[in-house]
Parts: sequence; structure tokens; C-alpha cells
Amino acid sequence: MSASHLEAALSRFNAWFEQAEAHEAIAEPTAMTLATARADGRPSARIVLLKGVDERGFVFYTNTDSRKGHQLGENPHAALVFFWQPLQAQVLVEGEVAAVSDAEADAYFASRPRLSQIGAWASEQSRPLASREALEARVAEAEERFAGQVIPRPSNWGGYRVVPDMIEFWSGRDGRLHERDRFWFEDGHWHYTLLNP
Repeated sequence: MSASHLEAALSRFNAWFEQAEAHEAIAEPTAMTLATARADGRPSARIVLLKGVDERGFVFYTNTDSRKGHQLGENPHAALVFFWQPLQAQVLVEGEVAAVSDAEADAYFASRPRLSQIGAWASEQSRPLASREALEARVAEAEERFAGQVIPRPSNWGGYRVVPDMIEFWSGRDGRLHERDRFWFEDGHWHYTLLNP
């Protein structure tokens, strides 16, 4: 129907997210499962952290040379799942993936704790590691390299935005008669429907 359905979906997501942030039993409300797939369709999934959401999409950051980075390069589509068990609430997001701007990535990288910045330089994410000591040695090298300096963002570290074309909300109910609401983009418009549990 109209973009108002997207606005409604994002409004509901933000309301649920605020509840999750306020709930003492939810230690990491930003945690979301990120599912990606290779060019041949073989999928993989892992937990990442949501770092921003607005009408443009859902943002996370990573080493772009990582497994997920390579898969997103081959197949720029992804699915996200938020599950806040104490609230019996789940949100599924699907869509195309685009890189955030360099300015956005720079700003977020500058806000990270210094050790996390060092780690971005030291870790060859997803590649085989000879030993923990080897990683710690690279951390020490990076600390020495950037001693007393502002740490710049590595060229292979950046952000991705999942631009949604489907957002689904699941609310747990007794007897597995759950509530499911789906918002999706098709034929140039956002649509809405209830789904059977």
C-alpha cells in the first residue's frame, strides 16, 4: 500500500527494542543473528550487534575480509533475527545489503573503545590462527604502532546496512497460537498482513 507501512514497522521495532533495552534479564538487546549466503547459496549465520536503525535500514560493522564480508560481496542479501526471549518477541528482517559510507564507518570506528580499535588492526578475522599467542603478539604490535596516536579505521573494516524489503514480528502466545505480522515491499509499495502462527 504505502510507505506508512514501513513507518509502522520501524515504529514497532523501536518500541520493542526499547522494551528489550529496559528489561533487566536481556543482557545484550542489540544482539541479532545475521544470516548470509555464498554465491552458490550455501548459508551461514552468526551473532552480530545492531549499531543503528532508521528508515534506510539496520546497520552492523565488521572486518570486510571476514567470512560474512566475502559472502556479502558474492551475494548482497541477508536476513537478521532478533529474539528477546523474556519478552516472547522476535523480529525477522530480510533485504539487500549495502556498505555504509566511509564517513559513517569512520565516525563509528572513532567511538569504539581503544582496545576494540586495536583489535580491528590485529585480527585477521575468520582466517586460521596459529595460536592465541600469535594474536596477542599482533595486538602488542598494533598498540606499539599507534601509541599516543588516534587510531585510524583500517581500510578492511566497515559497516553494512540491511535495507529491508520484509520485516516480520512474532509475539509468543499460549498454545503456540502466536501472533505474526508481516510488512513487505513489492511492486513499488509496502504491504501488510497477518500470518497464521
